[in-house]
Amino acid sequence: MKRLGILLSGRGSNFLAIARAIREQHLLGAKIAVVLSNVEDAPGLASARELGLPAFAIPSAGRKRADHDAEMLARLHQHKVDLICLAGYMRIITPEFVRAFPNRILNIHPSLLPAFPGLDAQRQALEYGAKVSGCTVHFVDQEVDHGIIILQKTVEVKEDDTVETLSARILEHEHVAYSEALARVLSGEYIVQGRRYVHRDAARPSRATAR
Repeated sequence: MKRLGILLSGRGSNFLAIARAIREQHLLGAKIAVVLSNVEDAPGLASARELGLPAFAIPSAGRKRADHDAEMLARLHQHKVDLICLAGYMRIITPEFVRAFPNRILNIHPSLLPAFPGLDAQRQALEYGAKVSGCTVHFVDQEVDHGIIILQKTVEVKEDDTVETLSARILEHEHVAYSEALARVLSGEYIVQGRRYVHRDAARPSRATAR
Protein backbone atom coordinates (compact mmCIF):
# COMPACT_ATOMS: atom_id res chain seq x y z
CA MET A 1 0.00 0.00 0.00
CA LYS A 2 1.57 3.27 -1.13
CA ARG A 3 1.18 6.28 1.11
CA LEU A 4 0.21 9.54 -0.60
CA GLY A 5 1.07 13.03 0.55
CA ILE A 6 -1.27 15.72 -0.83
CA LEU A 7 -0.10 19.32 -1.16
CA LEU A 8 -2.70 22.02 -1.80
CA SER A 9 -3.21 25.75 -1.47
CA GLY A 10 -6.95 26.13 -2.02
CA ARG A 11 -10.12 24.06 -2.11
CA GLY A 12 -8.37 20.91 -3.29
CA SER A 13 -10.95 19.61 -5.75
CA ASN A 14 -8.40 17.25 -7.31
CA PHE A 15 -7.50 16.01 -3.82
CA LEU A 16 -11.18 15.27 -3.17
CA ALA A 17 -11.43 13.43 -6.49
CA ILE A 18 -8.45 11.25 -5.52
CA ALA A 19 -9.93 10.61 -2.07
CA ARG A 20 -13.23 9.61 -3.68
CA ALA A 21 -11.50 7.26 -6.12
CA ILE A 22 -9.72 5.55 -3.23
CA ARG A 23 -12.91 5.35 -1.15
CA GLU A 24 -14.90 3.87 -4.04
CA GLN A 25 -12.06 1.41 -4.81
CA HIS A 26 -11.42 2.82 -8.27
CA LEU A 27 -7.85 3.57 -7.19
CA LEU A 28 -6.31 0.56 -5.50
CA GLY A 29 -3.05 0.20 -3.66
CA ALA A 30 -2.98 3.71 -2.22
CA LYS A 31 -4.04 5.58 0.89
CA ILE A 32 -3.77 9.27 1.75
CA ALA A 33 -1.27 9.56 4.58
CA VAL A 34 -1.28 13.32 5.06
CA VAL A 35 -2.61 16.55 3.54
CA LEU A 36 -0.44 19.68 3.77
CA SER A 37 -1.06 23.27 2.78
CA ASN A 38 1.07 26.39 2.68
CA VAL A 39 -2.11 28.41 3.34
CA GLU A 40 -3.43 28.29 6.88
CA ASP A 41 -7.13 28.61 6.03
CA ALA A 42 -7.14 26.59 2.79
CA PRO A 43 -10.60 25.02 2.37
CA GLY A 44 -8.94 21.75 1.33
CA LEU A 45 -7.57 21.31 4.85
CA ALA A 46 -11.05 21.53 6.34
CA SER A 47 -12.28 18.97 3.80
CA ALA A 48 -9.42 16.62 4.70
CA ARG A 49 -10.22 16.88 8.41
CA GLU A 50 -13.87 16.15 7.70
CA LEU A 51 -12.68 12.94 6.01
CA GLY A 52 -10.66 12.05 9.09
CA LEU A 53 -7.30 12.56 7.39
CA PRO A 54 -4.23 14.07 9.05
CA ALA A 55 -4.10 17.65 7.74
CA PHE A 56 -1.66 20.41 8.62
CA ALA A 57 -0.97 23.98 7.60
CA ILE A 58 2.65 25.00 7.20
CA PRO A 59 2.33 28.67 6.21
CA SER A 60 4.82 29.92 3.64
CA ALA A 61 4.13 33.66 3.82
CA GLY A 62 7.21 35.62 4.84
CA ARG A 63 9.47 32.56 4.99
CA LYS A 64 12.46 31.57 2.91
CA ARG A 65 11.51 28.93 0.37
CA ALA A 66 14.24 26.54 1.51
CA ASP A 67 13.19 26.75 5.16
CA HIS A 68 9.54 26.19 4.32
CA ASP A 69 10.26 23.25 2.03
CA ALA A 70 12.49 21.66 4.69
CA GLU A 71 9.59 21.73 7.15
CA MET A 72 7.23 20.31 4.52
CA LEU A 73 9.68 17.49 3.79
CA ALA A 74 10.07 16.72 7.48
CA ARG A 75 6.31 16.34 7.83
CA LEU A 76 6.09 14.14 4.71
CA HIS A 77 8.86 11.89 6.01
CA GLN A 78 7.17 11.77 9.43
CA HIS A 79 4.09 10.30 7.73
CA LYS A 80 6.21 7.89 5.65
CA VAL A 81 4.94 9.25 2.33
CA ASP A 82 5.83 7.31 -0.84
CA LEU A 83 4.27 9.56 -3.50
CA ILE A 84 3.38 13.24 -3.47
CA CYS A 85 0.44 14.73 -5.38
CA LEU A 86 0.39 18.47 -5.98
CA ALA A 87 -3.30 19.35 -6.06
CA GLY A 88 -3.53 23.07 -6.69
CA TYR A 89 -0.34 23.75 -4.75
CA MET A 90 0.46 27.32 -5.80
CA ARG A 91 4.10 27.38 -4.86
CA ILE A 92 7.25 26.39 -6.77
CA ILE A 93 9.15 23.75 -4.84
CA THR A 94 12.92 23.83 -4.43
CA PRO A 95 15.39 21.53 -6.24
CA GLU A 96 16.15 19.97 -2.85
CA PHE A 97 12.49 19.04 -2.50
CA VAL A 98 12.46 17.43 -5.96
CA ARG A 99 15.64 15.50 -5.25
CA ALA A 100 14.12 14.11 -2.05
CA PHE A 101 11.33 12.44 -4.11
CA PRO A 102 12.76 11.80 -7.60
CA ASN A 103 9.97 10.87 -10.05
CA ARG A 104 7.69 10.52 -7.04
CA ILE A 105 6.02 13.94 -7.20
CA LEU A 106 3.03 14.30 -9.52
CA ASN A 107 1.33 17.48 -10.69
CA ILE A 108 -1.65 18.25 -12.89
CA HIS A 109 -1.73 21.24 -15.21
CA PRO A 110 -4.75 22.60 -17.16
CA SER A 111 -3.20 22.51 -20.62
CA LEU A 112 -1.65 20.06 -23.04
CA LEU A 113 1.97 20.59 -22.07
CA PRO A 114 4.37 21.77 -23.32
CA ALA A 115 1.79 24.32 -24.52
CA PHE A 116 0.81 27.07 -22.08
CA PRO A 117 2.83 26.36 -18.94
CA GLY A 118 2.58 28.54 -15.86
CA LEU A 119 -0.36 30.56 -14.60
CA ASP A 120 -3.64 31.22 -16.44
CA ALA A 121 -3.16 28.35 -18.89
CA GLN A 122 -6.81 28.46 -19.97
CA ARG A 123 -6.61 32.18 -20.72
CA GLN A 124 -3.38 31.57 -22.64
CA ALA A 125 -5.10 28.91 -24.76
CA LEU A 126 -8.05 31.18 -25.58
CA GLU A 127 -5.88 34.18 -26.40
CA TYR A 128 -3.67 32.04 -28.63
CA GLY A 129 -6.69 30.74 -30.50
CA ALA A 130 -6.12 27.07 -29.65
CA LYS A 131 -8.83 24.71 -30.90
CA VAL A 132 -7.95 21.95 -28.44
CA SER A 133 -6.85 22.18 -24.84
CA GLY A 134 -6.97 19.74 -21.93
CA CYS A 135 -4.93 18.66 -18.95
CA THR A 136 -1.61 16.98 -18.30
CA VAL A 137 -0.45 14.85 -15.37
CA HIS A 138 3.32 14.81 -15.15
CA PHE A 139 6.22 14.05 -12.86
CA VAL A 140 7.67 17.17 -11.28
CA ASP A 141 11.24 18.13 -12.06
CA GLN A 142 13.26 21.26 -11.32
CA GLU A 143 11.55 23.37 -14.01
CA VAL A 144 7.98 24.67 -13.96
CA ASP A 145 5.44 22.42 -15.74
CA HIS A 146 8.25 20.57 -17.47
CA GLY A 147 8.53 17.02 -16.11
CA ILE A 148 7.87 13.73 -17.88
CA ILE A 149 4.26 13.42 -19.05
CA ILE A 150 2.30 10.47 -17.66
CA LEU A 151 -1.14 11.13 -19.12
CA GLN A 152 -3.05 13.77 -21.07
CA LYS A 153 -6.74 14.32 -21.79
CA THR A 154 -8.05 16.62 -24.51
CA VAL A 155 -10.90 19.12 -24.35
CA GLU A 156 -12.34 20.92 -27.37
CA VAL A 157 -12.18 24.70 -27.20
CA LYS A 158 -15.58 26.03 -28.26
CA GLU A 159 -16.11 29.25 -30.19
CA ASP A 160 -18.08 30.81 -27.33
CA ASP A 161 -15.82 29.62 -24.51
CA THR A 162 -14.76 31.95 -21.74
CA VAL A 163 -11.94 31.31 -19.32
CA GLU A 164 -14.56 30.15 -16.81
CA THR A 165 -16.40 27.72 -19.10
CA LEU A 166 -13.19 26.23 -20.51
CA SER A 167 -11.70 25.92 -17.04
CA ALA A 168 -14.80 24.11 -15.77
CA ARG A 169 -14.73 21.53 -18.58
CA ILE A 170 -11.00 20.95 -18.18
CA LEU A 171 -11.44 20.51 -14.42
CA GLU A 172 -13.94 17.69 -14.99
CA HIS A 173 -11.26 15.86 -16.98
CA GLU A 174 -8.62 16.65 -14.35
CA HIS A 175 -10.65 14.81 -11.71
CA VAL A 176 -10.54 11.65 -13.83
CA ALA A 177 -7.02 12.05 -15.20
CA TYR A 178 -5.25 12.40 -11.87
CA SER A 179 -6.53 9.10 -10.51
CA GLU A 180 -5.82 7.34 -13.82
CA ALA A 181 -2.26 8.66 -13.83
CA LEU A 182 -1.79 7.65 -10.20
CA ALA A 183 -2.97 4.13 -11.02
CA ARG A 184 -0.39 3.94 -13.81
CA VAL A 185 2.41 5.01 -11.48
CA LEU A 186 1.25 2.76 -8.64
CA SER A 187 1.29 -0.24 -10.99
CA GLY A 188 5.03 0.13 -11.50
CA GLU A 189 4.49 -1.17 -15.02
CA TYR A 190 6.40 1.55 -16.80
CA ILE A 191 9.86 2.72 -17.72
CA VAL A 192 11.22 6.14 -18.61
CA GLN A 193 12.94 6.44 -21.98
CA GLY A 194 14.49 9.88 -22.28
CA ARG A 195 11.52 12.14 -21.64
CA ARG A 196 8.94 9.48 -22.46
CA TYR A 197 6.79 7.56 -19.99
CA VAL A 198 6.34 4.12 -21.60
CA HIS A 199 4.20 1.22 -20.39
CA ARG A 200 6.34 -1.90 -20.09
CA ASP A 201 4.21 -3.85 -22.58
CA ALA A 202 4.77 -1.15 -25.18
CA ALA A 203 8.49 -1.17 -24.47
CA ARG A 204 8.85 -4.91 -25.16
CA PRO A 205 9.49 -5.87 -28.80
CA SER A 206 6.84 -8.08 -30.31
CA ARG A 207 7.82 -11.56 -31.48
CA ALA A 208 7.47 -10.47 -35.07
CA THR A 209 9.78 -7.52 -34.45
CA ALA A 210 12.26 -9.65 -32.51
CA ARG A 211 12.78 -12.13 -35.33
